[in-house]
Amino acid sequence: MDATAFPDDLMQTQKAWNATYAALAVPRPRDTTALRGRLLLLSGRPWGHPYWETASSIPAARSELRQAVRAQRAGRAA
Repeated sequence: MDATAFPDDLMQTQKAWNATYAALAVPRPRDTTALRGRLLLLSGRPWGHPYWETASSIPAARSELRQAVRAQRAGRAA
């Protein structure tokens, strides 16, 4: 699936989820309670999005969304 096939708000939510997860993964993260709360919020946010009504396979599309965000980040880092 082309990365542009995902709505921008889903891409932004996945980017925010990745950043929050990374912030929790460092040794001795600061504000762990706030980060965990944010991660929970971001984890649930995409499920109500109308995009998923058009996806033929939601698990595959979720995986492709994560891959698209990683590829976009890797493209900027290169």
